[in-house]
Amino acid sequence: MDRHPRFFGAMMEQPSAYLPLVMSLSALAVVLGNITVYGVVHQADEGSAAHIFQLLMTLQAPVVLYFAIKWIPQQPRRALQVLALQAGAWLMACAPVFFFKL
Repeated sequence: MDRHPRFFGAMMEQPSAYLPLVMSLSALAVVLGNITVYGVVHQADEGSAAHIFQLLMTLQAPVVLYFAIKWIPQQPRRALQVLALQAGAWLMACAPVFFFKL
């Protein structure tokens, strides 16, 4: 059954809505997993976890931009709610990096 995207739950079914959330949570998992395994280590050379984190966080930008361009004109209130959720997830993924100065 196809639900109309004017409902928040239906909008969250759009790949451009949930993919940035999944990417942010994956980036957070990479950082926390790396901290759990190796501890807070300041290295001169970035490891693979840092590169994966950077890729996940950077590749969200075009997906979020596509979502904003497509949905803000059609459903501005719901789209801004989803964008706020995406921004919160992005900040949550960045928090350990800033907190531990990684």
